[in-house]
Amino acid sequence: MSKGRRAVEEILGSEATVFCGVDVSAATLSTAVFWESGWELERREFANSAAGHLQLMGWLSKRRRPVRVTLEATGIYSLDVALALDEAEGFGVQVLNPKKASDFARSLGRSKTDRADAAALAEYSLRMKFEPWRRPSREVLELRALSRHLATLTEEHTRQGNRLHAAEASRTSPRCVREDLKRTMAGIQRRLTRLRREARAMIEREAEMKRKWLRLIAMPGIAEVSAVQILAELAGLDEQMTVRQWVAHSGLDPAHRTSGTSVRKPSHISRHGNRYLRKALYMPALTAARFDPHLKAFYEELLMRHKTKLQALTAVARKMLHAIYGIFKTDTPYDGSKLFPQLLTA
Repeated sequence: MSKGRRAVEEILGSEATVFCGVDVSAATLSTAVFWESGWELERREFANSAAGHLQLMGWLSKRRRPVRVTLEATGIYSLDVALALDEAEGFGVQVLNPKKASDFARSLGRSKTDRADAAALAEYSLRMKFEPWRRPSREVLELRALSRHLATLTEEHTRQGNRLHAAEASRTSPRCVREDLKRTMAGIQRRLTRLRREARAMIEREAEMKRKWLRLIAMPGIAEVSAVQILAELAGLDEQMTVRQWVAHSGLDPAHRTSGTSVRKPSHISRHGNRYLRKALYMPALTAARFDPHLKAFYEELLMRHKTKLQALTAVARKMLHAIYGIFKTDTPYDGSKLFPQLLTA
């Protein structure tokens, strides 16, 4: 028996757990499994559909052993399979931040393919601490779906507005085109108004979400539209997560690239996280950097330290996320002086 195989069997232990990695795409589930019998991987591919989820679970259950499944967070595509596995008996599910999954795969020297990603996720299940996924409530999932639909409609309204501006600036655009664009924008605006009322009604029906909602809209820079988006992305997170994990989840964590004395590349945010949350924090950060005295002082101090405006604004968004974490945990109003005591005494 090889040393590598013997090491794996020691990890497997007496429980003889099945360790599975699933690389999720819109159409398929590329799956790799370490069975209890040894080191070799077995691979299968299933459709990313309700029928495919049942086939996956049937295949994994054939040894009648507990199954640990690790997959990477890929939005709605990974959510449905995670929900299916969580509802079934005998399956433990963990959902990794894409950055964590990518870093682990890179440490193994794997190429970037679906098969290689599935194998890396299976090995993660085998070797790393298993952190079970916390299933969000139905109400949270519905609010998040509605919020993301609202974000898409808002982007479409902006695009139509840009088209209307271009049409009105051109002498070649006929009146019928301009009028059609105006009707389209008015229709989208009516839909936005109706769906925002529905989002408020969802929040009002849930005491915990309403409590957090009221804390958010009391913060400088966060109006009702932004509060819905931020709450929808944060409400489903595990309560045991730390603020650093929140920042990593948002993709606002800084990524530094240095090596020895010769490599000093500019730092940037990782962007390996929830793009909806990052976008939802942008306008509040922009407003707070102008009108909240503490965040404004922080923003201006960063500019004095030769940070670009975008870097400083990103840091403000990160600070606001820290503040939201604090007010959610303690159920207390926002107090900028707690975030920036040194600026208060300067």
